[in-house]
Amino acid sequence: MSKSLILPEGYSSALTLRETQHAIKYIKDLFQQILSFALTLDRVSAPLIVRKGSGINDDLNGVERKVDFTIKEIDNKEAEVVQSLAKWKRMALYRYGYNPGEGIYTDMNAIRRDDDTDNLHSIFVDQWDWEKVITREQRTIAFLQETVKNIVKAIVFTKRKVNLRYPVFKTTLKEEVYFVTTQELEDQYPDKTPKEREDAVCKEHGTVFIMQIGGKLKSGQRHDGRAPDYDDWSLNGDLFFWNETLQKAIEISSMGVRVDETSLQSQLAEADALDRNKYDYHKMITDGTLPLTIGGGIGQSRLCMLLLEKAHIGEVQASIWPDDMIQACAEHGITLL
Repeated sequence: MSKSLILPEGYSSALTLRETQHAIKYIKDLFQQILSFALTLDRVSAPLIVRKGSGINDDLNGVERKVDFTIKEIDNKEAEVVQSLAKWKRMALYRYGYNPGEGIYTDMNAIRRDDDTDNLHSIFVDQWDWEKVITREQRTIAFLQETVKNIVKAIVFTKRKVNLRYPVFKTTLKEEVYFVTTQELEDQYPDKTPKEREDAVCKEHGTVFIMQIGGKLKSGQRHDGRAPDYDDWSLNGDLFFWNETLQKAIEISSMGVRVDETSLQSQLAEADALDRNKYDYHKMITDGTLPLTIGGGIGQSRLCMLLLEKAHIGEVQASIWPDDMIQACAEHGITLL
């Protein structure tokens, strides 16, 4: 069982299991409508599996093992379960002929077999993955921040509607976003770990977007890992809300302006991953074939967990958990699906 598991004293779910299932559907139906309107996005279908060696699968921090298997009908060629759709979405925008100001979103389901499980983490990942074509002039911090504000408005509005539908909920979310860079956080809290910094700043400000994740800080450490070939590390970030139930920050979205030909090469070099230039995806960025984009993922189960004031992601998501975690949660009023 994870050492980071939090078991809130006196916790009990405000909704029954059946009410919870109704509420999950309500949130998902409502939020994706608001999100698609706010960002001008069309819903599209997306893959669960991709061919191994295609360069399309997300490498996350570069060390996670992918779930793979052979396909009998294609001469036993190997396929992989996606870890995210960060690269696939940009290819899709090109293939489908989207223009600046237009974008797509999809239901992304993934398996991350090496993730540690706790209140916020599962080996099963479900997100709304979205991507939007932008102009070169929009590759700015100001445009990134404006996009973040639109997403936060959609989340806050959805919480208000949930509270109206289920009056048992009283907690509200702060709509004003506090923007801070990872270096500013390190300067503020030099003696804390990155996760402790996230908790500290989120407890103070409520809703926080932490920018510029992936590169090394002055200390020589990284705030968090990022693959070098989708987000531009100078124009990305994570969106956090303060979770009253757990008394800690909860990350709801990771997003950013995507790499262009210049930032791709500099980040591949920093990550000692220039060999990835052999893939079509990377070649199409370098030669300008793929459009410039902004995009990210918004956790479906994490959003439901936050809005329904749950203590564990397993209360809104059916997954696999260690037996001792299931028992410990049950003893503290937390029923895992």
